[in-house]
Amino acid sequence: MKEMKLILAIVHNDDAPIVAAQLTKEGIHITKIASTGGFLMTGNTTFITGVEDSRVNDVIELISKYSRKRSQAAPPDAAQIGNASGLHNIPAEILVGGGTIFVLNIEKYEHV
Repeated sequence: MKEMKLILAIVHNDDAPIVAAQLTKEGIHITKIASTGGFLMTGNTTFITGVEDSRVNDVIELISKYSRKRSQAAPPDAAQIGNASGLHNIPAEILVGGGTIFVLNIEKYEHV
């Protein structure tokens, strides 16, 4: 049996269509799940796929290439976490997006 990995990739919703298209174009079968980030509560898409070990770097490269980082205005309360000055109304720009990728070993894989 071939060695397999499970890849969980969380990307910004704005990047999800192109990431899905490129993975599918390369023959990577994916499952998409709508998800929400805990800090800004923004929309994300979580991709799940199982691939042979030899394809892991290809998948990571595709996700990295098509998941871009962007600036976003943070809600005042989120932007001021840890700010003891009480200045809760100052808008802040923070960097969001890109991808978060987890690669896990698979003990057993069966396609039925």
